[in-house]
Amino acid sequence: MLAKFDAFMTGIGRWLAFLLALAAIYVAGPFPLVDEGLRLGGAMAVAVVIMLLHHPLAHKFENAPTGVRLLLWLADLALLIGFLFTVRHFFATYEGFWDGIFTLSNSALFTGLFGTLVILEAVRRTFGSILPVICGLVLIYAIYGGGLPGILGHTGFSYDETITAVWFSFDGVYGRVTGLVSSIVLVFITFGAVLEATGASAILLKIATAVTARVRGGTAHAAIVASALFGTISGSPVANVVGTGVFTIPMIKRQGYSNAFAGAVEAAASSGGQFTPPIMGAVAFIMAELIGRPYFVVAVAAALPALLFYFALFASVYAEAVRLGIEPLPQDQRPVLTRDDAIESLRFIVPLVTVVVVLFMGRSPAMAGFVAIVAAIAIALVIDVLDPAKRASLASYHTRFLTSLKRGGAACGQILVAVGSIGIVIAVVKLTGVAGNFGALVQQMAEGSLFTALVVTMIACLVLGLGLPTVPAYLFIVLFVGPVIGNLGVDILLVHLFVLYFGVLSNITPPVAIAAYAAAPIAGSNPMATAFQAIRIAFVGFLIPFVLIYNPSLSLVVGFEWTPFIWIMVRMPIAVWLIATAFIGCDSRRLSVLERAIRSIVGLACLLDFPILQVGGFVLGLGIIVAHRLQGRTADPSTASGSGFKSYLKP
Repeated sequence: MLAKFDAFMTGIGRWLAFLLALAAIYVAGPFPLVDEGLRLGGAMAVAVVIMLLHHPLAHKFENAPTGVRLLLWLADLALLIGFLFTVRHFFATYEGFWDGIFTLSNSALFTGLFGTLVILEAVRRTFGSILPVICGLVLIYAIYGGGLPGILGHTGFSYDETITAVWFSFDGVYGRVTGLVSSIVLVFITFGAVLEATGASAILLKIATAVTARVRGGTAHAAIVASALFGTISGSPVANVVGTGVFTIPMIKRQGYSNAFAGAVEAAASSGGQFTPPIMGAVAFIMAELIGRPYFVVAVAAALPALLFYFALFASVYAEAVRLGIEPLPQDQRPVLTRDDAIESLRFIVPLVTVVVVLFMGRSPAMAGFVAIVAAIAIALVIDVLDPAKRASLASYHTRFLTSLKRGGAACGQILVAVGSIGIVIAVVKLTGVAGNFGALVQQMAEGSLFTALVVTMIACLVLGLGLPTVPAYLFIVLFVGPVIGNLGVDILLVHLFVLYFGVLSNITPPVAIAAYAAAPIAGSNPMATAFQAIRIAFVGFLIPFVLIYNPSLSLVVGFEWTPFIWIMVRMPIAVWLIATAFIGCDSRRLSVLERAIRSIVGLACLLDFPILQVGGFVLGLGIIVAHRLQGRTADPSTASGSGFKSYLKP
């Protein structure tokens, strides 16, 4: 009996996820407007219910006696009913938000506290304890932090003032950030799920494999391409790892790469998709709104750094292939692209181009997401109807899209509860002014040094990433650390890109490394080993944000000048290749320890903000690469060469 009830409740959760995805599509489309209060409150209510039903307490204690599990279900039902009651109070007071004229009874304040705690519980079940603990400490700080000495102190706020700011204001759980996410991000999360249901991932992977088959380590290169393109849509590195990794990771392993390396390639490539235009995991649209710049400016600024990141991944994968003696795919295993494949590629190309075209026409990001969903479904139907071999699959269309919308709605619920908890932090930060104090503290520590401030910001981003989906992680981090480097004269767009990059890279960086943890079970590897392999592969990615800050011309839109731009674009490929091959320990042959050290130093010299070192690093680096190429023609790649710098000078 309890098993049937369990299945019934989790089934309700899945159907609510389906409805949330439909609501996201409706809100984005050209339909009658939905009252903002209803949209915010309704979306948050459904999201919390979905997360509680997806992760019920009874599932944590599957071996407990039936009576205990029944009590746990009753506790969850009490949380659900109580939370819906708190949302009712939100609806009752929402109109007063606009003019700030409303009074709150003790019962209303209690419901606000209860709703806050339920959201934190939903976040705990979905993402773990770190973010809820931080939010709890933030709430305690708001109420009791008035007595703290020095820079952490504030004027002090009562329980009533704190709950009002968190639950009954435009800064808290139902604040501007939640509004942006519900109106823009959710439709793109749903778009990613729909695109996957159309079969776009299969043809994309086939094309990528065909293009890279002639390169050593070709399947790993194909995985990078496929994961990057799907990663830009998915909005979550973990979702992308799980979605594409089940195909790409076994393929990489079959070519001879280790389990950990295969998982690391997928984790790094999926993470990089979050800062890859055109969609950037929907962060591009949120960033444009927050900084007041056009979307296309954000997308253009992110383009070259993303390209350099993937060049570093390609270099690392190639070097590892040489180190292991992995050859290009045999001729009989290389996919042959046909006219049918060109038609199939439209499943991916048409929706992605649709997003760009609609945005170029001046329509809203939400409308672009809506039209892209329609285009994805329409082009898939046309292709399948015109192909006699695929017409039989039309009968399963409703099942495929129903499943995809349920999956997309669940992902929307995850993001909403995470953003709701971040709204708690935003409310307290604005109430107490602690963000400004934190920025002043870091500036004091940095003593005016931009580099020191950047390093502190980088560490904060990697720690505060918290394993969240990209949008909530970016919002959470930029709230705290964005002002730190912004106050040192760095353009706000570059500040936000810097924060985004390291927030995303936290997905492969211990202790968070959530993308590596997602890839490890698929690869059959240790999660920490996978994470450290991902860092080894993507190490250059940790340098690119610094390069962007010191070379704004790389963004193409901030302080652009032709001479600095050409100079950095000449140096960057040399630096990326040297550092990537140094970390792998191989180029056209294996490298000695001294050679790897020299490559690392010369590569870094190319990137430092000292013209003499840049010129010296470039000339020496180019010489190293050319000499190595000439020597590598006669060397056995799988054996270690002679020792030391003299090996570069051998004829």
